[in-house]
Amino acid sequence: MTTTSSARTAAPPRTGQLERALGMLEVVADRNGASARELADALDVPLPTVYRIAKELTGAGYLTYVQAGRFELGHKLHQLGMSLHRQVGLSRPVTAEVTRLHEATGLAAYLAILRGGEMVVVHVVDSPDCPRLKPLRFGFHEAPHATAFGKLLLADLDPDYRDDYLDRHGLVALTARTTTEPDALAAELATVSRRGIAWEFGEFIAGWDCAAVPVRAGDNRLLGSVAVSGQAGRLAGRERVLESTLRAVSSRVGGLLRSGL
Repeated sequence: MTTTSSARTAAPPRTGQLERALGMLEVVADRNGASARELADALDVPLPTVYRIAKELTGAGYLTYVQAGRFELGHKLHQLGMSLHRQVGLSRPVTAEVTRLHEATGLAAYLAILRGGEMVVVHVVDSPDCPRLKPLRFGFHEAPHATAFGKLLLADLDPDYRDDYLDRHGLVALTARTTTEPDALAAELATVSRRGIAWEFGEFIAGWDCAAVPVRAGDNRLLGSVAVSGQAGRLAGRERVLESTLRAVSSRVGGLLRSGL
């Protein structure tokens, strides 16, 4: 199965103290804990340096030392995460709407927020019967040309700015169905802009489809998107019902975000 990881280039070495500290936090988060040796190997950092930085992070509450010589994330990161959730508008009423979208459709449901010029996934609700697309975790914002909510962002951009954006990010072929020709993508985005809904059929991950509608402010400014995804065929024949459901949820989420609830 093809994912966006194939499109990424190797990360540059972490040389500064801050970069190394952040790299350690990322490794611990990805692995649900890591030993000092694992951190040293993953980041190509000397073991004494790992111990020195880990001691500072532990003292500040960003890491905690547990049995068997492993480090896990500390409580301070939870506080930062809660603050981030408040900043992006993740109140209980908003997340409840995403849960209702999942329950009403039987599909994985997503909320993405426009932040820093990117459409960023901030909440996902799924189930064993219809799991989320694995790369679409909190903070995901890659490959907008290949995702339904990403197409909403691109369709909303001024054409000149969009061309510059795509020149910087590229049109990488993630599957055999990914649109990589600028003219073909522009034509699709014109349809997305006109209809106010974006569809994606096996363009991001082969065998999985997605649909998304925008969440807008009272002045029609783009705030974010609500979306659903499922295995190929689970959206087919349900397009009108899914569109209606997505638009209803989008309207309620937009109202909640505008009112600050």
